[in-house]
Amino acid sequence: MIIQTRNLTKRFGDFTAVDRLSIQVERGKIFAFLGANGSGKSTTIRMLIGLLRPTEGTIEVDGVDVIRHPRRVRDRIGYMGQKVSLYQGLSIRENAEFYAGLYGLAGADLERRWGALRERFSLADTEQEKPEDLPAGIRQRAGLALSTLHAPRLLFLDEPTAGVDVRSRALFWELIQDEAAAGVTVFVTTHFLEETDYCDWVCFINEGRLIADAVPEDLRRRYSGGYRVDFEGAPTERDRLARLFPDGQIEATSDGLRLVLPTLEPTALAALDRLVAEQPGLRVHIEQPPMTEIFRRVLGERAAAGGAS
Repeated sequence: MIIQTRNLTKRFGDFTAVDRLSIQVERGKIFAFLGANGSGKSTTIRMLIGLLRPTEGTIEVDGVDVIRHPRRVRDRIGYMGQKVSLYQGLSIRENAEFYAGLYGLAGADLERRWGALRERFSLADTEQEKPEDLPAGIRQRAGLALSTLHAPRLLFLDEPTAGVDVRSRALFWELIQDEAAAGVTVFVTTHFLEETDYCDWVCFINEGRLIADAVPEDLRRRYSGGYRVDFEGAPTERDRLARLFPDGQIEATSDGLRLVLPTLEPTALAALDRLVAEQPGLRVHIEQPPMTEIFRRVLGERAAAGGAS
C-alpha cells in the first residue's frame, strides 16, 4: 500500500472534520475520494500531504510517517489543487522553470523532462503564454504537467476537472489514466460522480466518516437496481434469455423485453454479442446505473442506520 491511515481524526475546537478515517490505497491505482462539500475531503488531503497535523491517528505515505516527517513526504508527491497553482505574469514555460527549481531540476535534465511533458500535454503552442490569457482546459493541463515535473510516484488531484468543458475533462482523464498506466498512484477528488468510472477504487465519506469503500462495480452491485438491457427491433425468446442469463430478471416493455442484471461481466457481454450476431435487426441498449444513484443510496442507507440506532 502506498497510503495507509488508521483512525485519522481532525478536530477544530468542538467540530470534528474527519472522524476515525481508515483507508488503504494500492500502488499504481486511481483512487477516487468522494463526498459532498464539507464532508472532510480537503481536510483529509491536507493531512495526507503533511500540511495539517491530525488530532489523532496515523498516516503513512510511500513508507513515510507523515506526522513525524511531513517535509519528507512532500518530495515524493505531486499535488494539484482546486485552483491551479500557476503564477500569473509568468509564462507556462517560466512557471515550469520556477517549479523545477524547487526540485533541483535544471539544465539538460529540465529540458528533457519539460520537453517530454510539453509534447504529451499538448502545450508546445502555448508554453510562452501567460496562464491568465489561456482557457481553463489548457491551464488544467499545464497544472497537471507541472505537478508531474519531478516524476512523483503519487499524485494528489483535488477536483482537477472543475470548471472545464466536457471535452477537456475527457482529455484530462486520458492523461490521468496514462499516469496510472506508468505506475503512478493517483488520489483524486471530484464532484462529477460519473468520473469515478475512470477509477479503480471509490471511497465515500460523509460528515468526516467513511461510508463506502470498494471498486465501482461492487458498489453498483450492492447499491443499485442493476444494469438494464433493452431488446428492440426483433423478437427475442424469454426462455432463451432466462437460460443465457440465469441471474437476470426479465420484464416486458412496450418495445420488447428488458433484462436486468446485477452486474455486467465479460461472459454476459459475450452472450449479448452472440444474440445480436444471430438475430439481424435486433437492437440492444444497455443502461449503466449512474454513480449519482449509488451515492444517494449509500447516503440513504447511512441515514436509515443512524435513525435506527
